[in-house]
Amino acid sequence: MHTLIVDDEPLARNELAYLLKPLPEISSIKEADSIEEAISVLIDQRIDLIFLDIHLTEESGLTLANKLNLLQHPPIIIFATAYDEYALQAFELNARDYVLKPFSLDRIQKAVQKAHQSFLATTAQISSNTPEAAREDTIPVQIEERIILVKVQLIIAISINNRELNLHTEEGTYTLHGTLNAWEEKLSSDSSFIRVHRSFIVNQSKIKEIQPWFNHTYQLTMENQLNVPVSRSYMKPFKEKIGL
Repeated sequence: MHTLIVDDEPLARNELAYLLKPLPEISSIKEADSIEEAISVLIDQRIDLIFLDIHLTEESGLTLANKLNLLQHPPIIIFATAYDEYALQAFELNARDYVLKPFSLDRIQKAVQKAHQSFLATTAQISSNTPEAAREDTIPVQIEERIILVKVQLIIAISINNRELNLHTEEGTYTLHGTLNAWEEKLSSDSSFIRVHRSFIVNQSKIKEIQPWFNHTYQLTMENQLNVPVSRSYMKPFKEKIGL
C-alpha cells in the first residue's frame, strides 16, 4: 500500500516511517507536516493508507479526515496520536484503527495487517462491481477550500504559465497547485493524453483543428478554443500519436 504519514513532529514521522519500512504490505512512504502538504501529496500521488495525527500545528487531523470522506474511494485512515479521547470521533469518521504514541512495532504491524485486509477487500469489490467499460475515472483536485472530483474524460488540456497551473475541462478552467510533470505522470496510464510542449499536455480526443505553424511545427485548437503550440522537440511523438 502507498502510505502517507501526516504529523507535525519530525521525530514522530521518522519513528513511524522506520517501523513501517520493513513491512511487506507497505509499497512506499510519503510524509507531510500539515493538512495543506498532505492534500498536495494526495493530489499528486496515489495514496492507499494514511497514518494521521490529530493535533497538528493550529490544525486538526479530524478536518482532513472529513475532507477525505468526500472522495469516492478514500484512502484508509489510521489515527496515530498521543491522545485517546478522540477515538470515538475517529471511528465515526470511518477510521480503520487508532494507534497511540509511543508506537510499538507489534501494534503498528497489527494495524497495517488489518488495513491491508480492508484494502484488498475494497479493491476486489470495486473490480467486481464496476465493469471496466462503465467505469468513469476521476481525479481529486483541490480548489481553494474544496476537493472536487474531475472526470478524466472531461479534461481538455493542462497548461502552466508563470508557475500557474491551469486545468482546462469541459466544465471550466481551474487554477491549481502542482507541476505539469506530476500531471503527466498522473495521466500516463491514459493513452489519450500527450505532452506537446514544455507548458502543455493535451487530450488528443479534444483536438478540434491542427494548423501548420512556425518552423515546421503545429498549433492546435482545442474544443474549448484554447490554442496550444506543438514545440519542435515534441513534433515526432505527436505526429506518431496522431498518425500524421
